[in-house]
Amino acid sequence: MKLKKRWLFVIITISLVVIIALFAITKKSGKSKDNGPATIKVERRNIEDKALAIGTIDPRNEIQVKSKISGVVKQLFVAAGDLIEQGEPMVEIRPDPTPLELAQAKRNYELELVALENSKNEYERTSLLKEKGFTSSKDFEIAKNQFDQAKIRTEMAKEKLALLEEGKISIAGKDIETTIKAPATGFILERMTDVGDPIVPLTSYQAGTVLFTLADMKNLLFKGTVDEIDVGKLKEGMSAEIQVGALPGKPVKGTLEKISLKALKQDNTTVFPVEISIKIEQGQVLRAGYSANANIIIMKKDSVLAIPERVVTFRNDSAFVHIPDGENRKEKYIETGLSDALYIEVVSGLKENEEILEKELKEIK
Repeated sequence: MKLKKRWLFVIITISLVVIIALFAITKKSGKSKDNGPATIKVERRNIEDKALAIGTIDPRNEIQVKSKISGVVKQLFVAAGDLIEQGEPMVEIRPDPTPLELAQAKRNYELELVALENSKNEYERTSLLKEKGFTSSKDFEIAKNQFDQAKIRTEMAKEKLALLEEGKISIAGKDIETTIKAPATGFILERMTDVGDPIVPLTSYQAGTVLFTLADMKNLLFKGTVDEIDVGKLKEGMSAEIQVGALPGKPVKGTLEKISLKALKQDNTTVFPVEISIKIEQGQVLRAGYSANANIIIMKKDSVLAIPERVVTFRNDSAFVHIPDGENRKEKYIETGLSDALYIEVVSGLKENEEILEKELKEIK
């Protein structure tokens, strides 16, 4: 019996608390209605019309370093991330000819030596005959040319053999060796090989093995795409603000440099590639491949009268807002200007600090 009374007391207490809370909420709600609908003041703001581009940060020029000599990697002098000056050594290639290639080079050199000796003897014999008047100048010139050509072929065969055996030769005072040097100054973005890896040379009929990728990280571009709706508003030279995903709150300045003449299809939408040159400020560190969004500023107006675009009603190419009229509301025509999709410029029809009404909320039944 006592337990039942206790539970009854608890239930009555909870019910009283709920009734008091509902009363307070109802009273507060009624008070809001008594205060009238919400109003917004016309104030001055900076408004920017922007076009969004989505893309990545990339070097303007990325160089692929390759070898013109076949072999295997003997020694690496640099690693990914290193800064290297033009002409500094990057990798040494050790010649690794097949037994057949080496044998052919040796036999070719020996054959050229024999041909050289025969051409020399013919040239000396023809020279002696010419001195005695027993041969023509034409025959002498032919013998001389054949001897000169034989010397060149022999030297070429010797150089090829030396390159296969030692990896270093000197031609006309210029050293030809298997150490690959940096073609330009920049950072090593990626190393593609390790010691012992075979190397396919770059020739006119094959691409060759990529050893490194090299780039100047002070000369970067934003490469991205813009929706076809915005591309017609863009012009080269427009300023841009780039938000890098890995560096939140640290925007990068840029200038629109290139707008593609040809569209691309991406996920059933039409977009146009754009390129934005990046101005790197002191202390900023950007890395190749960063994902980023660029806001290209189409037009900007500072300190203009503006209101939230949500309170504006557009009808028949005209814009209207509602202003207080005693206890009622009155529609008023205004002339609008630039919009950033959140706020819209008021060209005429309203004054600074003038109050306008929020749109009425319709109940969903």
